[in-house]
Amino acid sequence: MIKTDRYAVFGHPIKHSKSPRIHQLFAEQTGQSLEYTAQDVPAEQFNTAVQSFFAAGGKGLNCTVPLKGLAWAFADRKTERAQLSQAVNTLAVQADGAILGDNTDGQGLVTDLTINHAITLTGRRILILGAGGASRGIMGPLLEQVPRAIVIANRTVDKAIDLAQAFQNKGAVSGCGFDDLQNRQFDLILNATSASLSDQLPPLPDAILAENGVCYDLAYGNEPTAFVRWGLRQNAAKSLDGLGMLVEQAAEAFFIWRGVRPETRPVIELLNSERRA
Repeated sequence: MIKTDRYAVFGHPIKHSKSPRIHQLFAEQTGQSLEYTAQDVPAEQFNTAVQSFFAAGGKGLNCTVPLKGLAWAFADRKTERAQLSQAVNTLAVQADGAILGDNTDGQGLVTDLTINHAITLTGRRILILGAGGASRGIMGPLLEQVPRAIVIANRTVDKAIDLAQAFQNKGAVSGCGFDDLQNRQFDLILNATSASLSDQLPPLPDAILAENGVCYDLAYGNEPTAFVRWGLRQNAAKSLDGLGMLVEQAAEAFFIWRGVRPETRPVIELLNSERRA
């Protein structure tokens, strides 16, 4: 009897996660035999839950809010992008039994922007809203695209400046407060704050989005987020949410685990059609 490999996503809350569906679609598409579940794991139970999962033969885990920092600390080895982001969203058992930690969020974002939406990042002025873990996770892959500059804006200015300094040797990065955004323009604005979860909007000045500029919310929902709606009001060439990023980062994790790269476009199209239904 063939043993089915087990994978899961840990988070808190996790009930509405689309990850099990996405990975099942990937598995069907690529002919892989696996089981992928969602488990609600509060931060204080994380280490015990992960140890139990791998001890029972689990092959890999995704970790989402609020567990990415704990997953980073748990991993025996870390990829360079995980080291840079100080957060891990993918854990994988290696041949020698060690646990590898990786962060596929930034690559998922870049792939969605550049491949799925044909948005050029090289030479562009990029504004990132928020200086938390989500922002840190996307900085490295964004800077690899050689933008003209990245500005990080945050309510707590010191956090934005500290994050910018952590990536100073990777490109032109600076940090500031929201009040410092007056009279500036950006080609791409990325919302990495949690404001969308409560249908709120970061305090943005008008005219900050350049002509033909793009807005992208790392969050997603069945309805357009407050930030996506704001982008539309600002006449953005495109105002997008993070569903594509979710699928693309999942595809990166799937490749790490299975050595097979799934086609993401049909999965994104299916999930988009379902939320429009």
